[in-house]
Amino acid sequence: MKKKRVTLKDMASELGISISTVSRALKDHPDIDKGLTKKVKALAQKWSYIPNPLAMGLLRQQTRVIGVIVPDLVTYFFSSIISGIEDELQQAGYYIVISSSKESLEKEIECVHNLLNLRIDGLIVCLAQNSNQTDHFKKVLDHDVPLVFFDRVCLEKEVSTVVVDNVSMARDITTHFFENGARRIAHITGPKHLNIVEERAEGYLKGLKEVGLPFEKKYLVHTDLSPLSTEKAIQKLLQLPHRPDAILGVNDTVIFATMKAIKGTDLKIPHDILLAGFSDEFHATVVEPNLTSVAHPTHEIGRNAAKLILEQIEEEKAIQKKIVLNTALHIRASSVRMKKEGTWSLGFF
Repeated sequence: MKKKRVTLKDMASELGISISTVSRALKDHPDIDKGLTKKVKALAQKWSYIPNPLAMGLLRQQTRVIGVIVPDLVTYFFSSIISGIEDELQQAGYYIVISSSKESLEKEIECVHNLLNLRIDGLIVCLAQNSNQTDHFKKVLDHDVPLVFFDRVCLEKEVSTVVVDNVSMARDITTHFFENGARRIAHITGPKHLNIVEERAEGYLKGLKEVGLPFEKKYLVHTDLSPLSTEKAIQKLLQLPHRPDAILGVNDTVIFATMKAIKGTDLKIPHDILLAGFSDEFHATVVEPNLTSVAHPTHEIGRNAAKLILEQIEEEKAIQKKIVLNTALHIRASSVRMKKEGTWSLGFF
């Protein structure tokens, strides 16, 4: 049988005093007799009383609970960001409730609805990959609940965001490919409505222009980021008469799938084709060859998102700020050929 949680009402009934007196005694209120305070605390310890922060918050019209919605709870990328959010909020006396949209718009809408019903004091979100509507987030703003987006963002003119410089990193990878002998550089990307997709494609195009390579439409392939869609994109590129000799993925997951497909052919990485991704997941240093990838300051993304929420709570008004953090390109064996005596041979930094 489930043990009933002890409440202030239970202790008040046992001691024959009011609930408010019990509450004030537990807080060492000076108006409560010291002997009674000692008796209340002794009973609380004996009965293993645990305060209910949600109930206490509702009395103050503030729950001190922040909702967090992420596309998944499995990857290091999001778990590290959540850790940063929690570290910052705990210092300020806030709790977090985490929900996963599972990369689904419908689930994302459901998460927003459920968290609003919990009377959260703020909401931090990374969009699902097929999230192409904003009505559910406008509902959050209509309820005067502070809102912050990170990584995949929307409503940038109204809401604070924490992002990285996707354009510069995609450009740098593209020029890095060129410096390592690639001349047919492809980009497997995602749905056009996502900001990271647009920005990384922009950087890819800037990189091509910078090194003097023409843009060929056949080398830029959009997917919905599902495994099936990604697989089709990879096969489409590999079956071209002049297949790519380098592929930039919009994220590491796309490139892991690309690696798997290439290993089923006679092609060798990096001898025949160079690869690089975004997010620098743990597996980037486990796969063979190790994957070149862009590392995001994930913990700092989380901390900054939390700071923006706390700032809005303190100011008691919506704030529109954009924080752009630096990334690091970790060059590994998957993208490096060393030029030797006029030819390109294998090697890595």
